[in-house]
Formats: sequence, C-alpha cells, structure tokens
Amino acid sequence: MNSMTTPSAKRSVAVEFDGIVKAFGPVQVLHGVSFALQPGHVYGLLGENGAGKSTLMKILSGYEQPTAGTVRINGEAQSFADSRAAEQLGIVLIHQEFNLAEDLSVAQNIFLGHEKKKGLWLDDRSMEREAAEALAEVGLSIDPRTKVRRLIVAEKQLVEIAKALARHARLLVMDEPTATLTPGETERLFQLIARLRADGVTIVYISHKLDEVERITDEVIVMRDGRFVSRAHTREITRHQMANQMVGREIADLYPPRDPVNTSPAPALQVKGFDVPGWAHEASFEVRPGEILGFAGLVGAGRTELFEGIMGLRPGSGEIRLHGEPVQIRNPRQAAHHGLTYLSEDRKGKGLHVDFGLRENLTLMALERYASPWLKPEGERAALAGAVKEFGIRTGSLDVKASSLSGGNQQKLALAKVLHPRPRVVVLDEPTRGVDVGAKRDIYFLIQRMAREGLAVIVVSSELMELIGLCHRVAVMRAGRIVGTLHADQLTEEELIAHATGTATVASA
Repeated sequence: MNSMTTPSAKRSVAVEFDGIVKAFGPVQVLHGVSFALQPGHVYGLLGENGAGKSTLMKILSGYEQPTAGTVRINGEAQSFADSRAAEQLGIVLIHQEFNLAEDLSVAQNIFLGHEKKKGLWLDDRSMEREAAEALAEVGLSIDPRTKVRRLIVAEKQLVEIAKALARHARLLVMDEPTATLTPGETERLFQLIARLRADGVTIVYISHKLDEVERITDEVIVMRDGRFVSRAHTREITRHQMANQMVGREIADLYPPRDPVNTSPAPALQVKGFDVPGWAHEASFEVRPGEILGFAGLVGAGRTELFEGIMGLRPGSGEIRLHGEPVQIRNPRQAAHHGLTYLSEDRKGKGLHVDFGLRENLTLMALERYASPWLKPEGERAALAGAVKEFGIRTGSLDVKASSLSGGNQQKLALAKVLHPRPRVVVLDEPTRGVDVGAKRDIYFLIQRMAREGLAVIVVSSELMELIGLCHRVAVMRAGRIVGTLHADQLTEEELIAHATGTATVASA
C-alpha cells in the first residue's frame, strides 16, 4: 500500500543527538546524550523505566524541547515547535499510552489534525477509504467508522500504528507496540517493520521484550539513568548482556523458586458455570491458598472480561464461593469486602488515579481504616511510607502525583493499592505489562511472597514465559471458554499456544 506508507517526497531520515540535556525544574532526566541513527535500520532502544528513553524520543518527535544540546536531522540542526512540525519531516511517535480520542471514529482519529477536505467540507469518504487501507496494512479488519471507545486494547494499539502509517512516517518510534497484541498480530507487525525497513524507514523499537529486540533489530542502544551506556550490533550481544547493561548489574534468576501448594485447605475461590454475555461461557475453576493460577489465551479470548464479570464490573452470572461460602458480588467494593481484589490491565485508566497523590491512591480501597469518623492523613502517610519500603517503590518524595512515577513504580504502587485492604484472593491482570526487566523481577518476587503468605493469586498474562515461570497451574481460554488447565510439569510455550489455538493433543485437567 505505497500510497499510505510513502510520502510524495520520499526522503530518508538520519538523526544525530548531540549532548542532549533535559531537566524538569530541578530534576535532570537526560545527561548529555549523544548517538546517531541511520536510515533503513531498526534500532532497539533499551533501558529501565526512568532511563530517559521516552523523554529522548519525545524531544525527537516534537513533544518536548531539550534544555541543552542539538538534534540534527540529515545534518541540519532542528528544533521542533510541536509534533506536527516533526511529522512534516516524517518523524512519528507511537505512544505507549494511547493517544486516541475515544468519542471519535477510527478514521477521524487517524486523520485528526490532518483532515482531508473537498472544498470547504471534510472529505469523509476519502479519509475512510485511506483509513481502511492503513488498517488493512496492520491486519485490523474493522469498519473505520467505528467509535474508538468500542475497541479492545489490542485494536487501539493497531489503530495507533495505522495512524502513523497514514502520516507517511520516514522515522517511526514504536514504544512497547506489542504489549497487547496476540502472537499473530505481533507477527504481522514484524512483517510490516521489515517492509518499512526495506523502504528506507528508520525505526526505533522500544521494548522490554528482549526476545523481540533480538529478533527484529539491527542494533541495540542502551540507556541508563538518563545517559547513553552502549550500542552494539544485535547479533553480537545476548539477551542476558542486554538485561545486565540496562540495570547496571548482573541479573540473577528472573523467576523465584516455585513453592509447593498445600492441597489440604479448601479452595480460596471456586467459580462454577460463570457466564459473561458475549465473552465467557460456563467458566469453572478454583484456586487454593498459596497457589498461583495463571490464565492464558489469545487477545479476545475473554480472560479479562471473565474476571470483570466476577468482580461485578460487567454483567455476569454463575456460582462464586470464597473459602467455601457462596457470595453475591455486584461491584468491586463488595468483592473487597469478601476478600477478593482485582488489578486491572489498564494501569492508568482503571488501576490508578495518576493525577492523585501516592497516599490517596494507596488508601483509596481501605479508607474506612483511616476515618473514624474523620480522615487521618498522618495514618495514611505512615501507611505509604511502609508501602514504599515494602514494595520497593522508587520515588524522591512521598508528596508527588502517581503520574510522576516510572511505569514499573506505578505498577508497584498499584499492587500495593490492591493488597492494602488485606485480601485473601487477588487477581492480577497483565501485572508486568510495559515494565522493564528489573521491575518485572521485583514484581515476580512480590507475587511469590503473596502466595507464600497464604494468598491465592491469579495471574492473567499474555506473556507465556511469565506464566510458565511463575504459576503452579495455567488455565487456557479460547473463544470465551476454559479449554484446559495445565500443571507446572506440562507448561511449555508450545502447549499453551496449542490449547489457545485449538490444536492441542496433550490432555489437561
């Protein structure tokens, strides 16, 4: 689809960062970063959350201005007033957090700020036609007139990529683009990246999935603490070396040892014949105290929707028992009262109030503990100080908004929040989505600690190795049904994929 991916003036983009410094008030986040990018290459840009990767790319794409230093495009110094100025040179950033208008259609989002006109009027037909072409390029079969709010997370990610294609990107920055995609969608994205690369497009691929970086990039560039650390041809560096350079130390085993489960206590949670209209059908499972139960399946299989139904976040019906007692759950507050809490996959949309302070986020689900009858901020503050220490939340101050934390530290705060009401069963939906390898390891050990302390833990994840490394059992969903449950000794990527796609031959229970 050359009309969508190639601008009329097909010019390659070479970039040089020369001593880039960026400070937000007294806090300096980039310290003299210098390196270059050549056209027609795929670069893996690696670093822990807070390393400065996204800030540097926002400077390149016109969303931020450097405090000092120079960005050169094709040898000429450039200072972009805004993202539209960068897009005029073909530089497009696909944000990790979606930058879509929920109440507009897909086509309107793709052309937002770049609307096509016929005379004085918007040319909706032309925009819808070209939007459909861009959507086909990324493998998304939806009507471009569909409102964005009706899309699932994976579809929104593909719309973001289609939007970049429609803007004729010659340098494309992808920030965690596969975090919500199925293996099939990821494969189509990789094929698209290969085509763009062959067409001379420069691609900066930011990802914590080192297997993807190893597979599709030409070079790896590592940043740490706002500084350039190293670069190497991808074929000359191992994943282990990438991870060590990102964190600045040797990383030991990523997953904690798996403790045995005591099968004598009654299940902490039993679900029988649970239906969520349009999403889940006759779902039955149980999880015991001290057990980590995984849920696998392709995007759209109904995993998230099943648990939203159980939590009362969407209509659902079926039998729920907590520690043997039947319960009726109509909303998350009732669920928390019964000892069941849920961490949403949408960290910024549903997991945290990012414009609230750390203290307000932590205690929101347990306010009655700090109000008798008036709210006691000193008690909340003491609780926050304890959570920061217990969960390893890195923050320069207790008196900042959640939005100021890196992705990994936001996730740790979200974990602390759902555990603060002292639940007995906790459901974690994509608990490490978009966080770096160091934070992932911290979260894995936190999950193990929950189980060791007697909690029943359910982990919904699209990362198969995460489920294999953490879980005692994994239930697999396909088309809204639980099609099998694999025990630890059966867990392989091949078996999980086979069950998720309906090609399994190994019996499971």
